[in-house]
Amino acid sequence: MFRLSPMSLEEARSILSWHYPEPYDFYDPATPPEDAELLLDEAYRKEHLMTARDESGLLRGFFEFHSEGGVVEVGLGLRPVDTGRGLGDTFLAEGLDYARARFHPHTFRLFVATFNQRAIKVYERAGFQEVERQWRNLLGQRWEFLEMRRDD
Repeated sequence: MFRLSPMSLEEARSILSWHYPEPYDFYDPATPPEDAELLLDEAYRKEHLMTARDESGLLRGFFEFHSEGGVVEVGLGLRPVDTGRGLGDTFLAEGLDYARARFHPHTFRLFVATFNQRAIKVYERAGFQEVERQWRNLLGQRWEFLEMRRDD
């Protein structure tokens, strides 16, 4: 359903315009500014960022992959109008399939804000389990995150 390819500058600019409804606006790609800078950095995009397009070529989301020592950390985002529409399971599965073929990991890891129960359910259905909780200071507030892992 989704085709992954390296993120272009044009795609990065498009993604930076995405705005999620509250409370998910926490995930707006343009905040914090350091995240926006990474999306615009050509070397970073080539190394870590992929876009996901559907069969018609419509940009539906993106993935960020970091591989070290057999562990792939996954970041992802669906286009705001596509969230909550039942695409998460397929979207995540296809991103993991891509990462598996590229990096050959023994473990996948991701982090998710604890308030994002919708995403946590998707990750649990995909076999991720909570490893630990941690607090982070972001955007002037403290947020609790889950670290979730899945052996592959």
